[in-house]
Amino acid sequence: MAGLCRLCCRKPANVSTVARIISARYATFSEDDLPGLYPKTPQERKTAAKKYGMRVEDYEPYPDDGLGWGDYPKGQDVHDDDKDPHADWDFPEERRNFGELVHIEQDLLSRARPNIYAKSNIPLKKQAMMLGTVLATLAGLFWIGGHFKNFQPVGPKQFPYNDLWEEKGNRPEDVPETKKHYVI
Repeated sequence: MAGLCRLCCRKPANVSTVARIISARYATFSEDDLPGLYPKTPQERKTAAKKYGMRVEDYEPYPDDGLGWGDYPKGQDVHDDDKDPHADWDFPEERRNFGELVHIEQDLLSRARPNIYAKSNIPLKKQAMMLGTVLATLAGLFWIGGHFKNFQPVGPKQFPYNDLWEEKGNRPEDVPETKKHYVI
């Protein structure tokens, strides 16, 4: 608490600074929250199932293939978009209830990611035709732009001091009459 007061008094406290400090305070976790080793005996399976609040019959860990998931239970690959949007969720932004198992790859199954499990309603032939139409249109526009160039009108370059007469190596006595690039 003293650190929070010191930080708030040192510089003007804004909401993000205070929220960052408070969230860091409650973001601690213990070793019990981490997945344990892969259960090899029935007693270890029973302990792991109890740890995750599951029945022993429903508990199935990820296979021990060296990826390091340990005793974390295997969840169903259900994208958040596929869940009922009108259900009474405890966490409606994640479409999840309290105590529900969080999938090990939840970052891929969240609503912020595309649903890789959904089938497209547009046939592949029509998708190819749409892509070809867009590319042909762009190619046609580039071809037209290359053949019919359109530039802003540009007048002759204007230089000070009689168009730099002396700087170009001419004699000062032979200065021509000053050009007027405007009409008033």
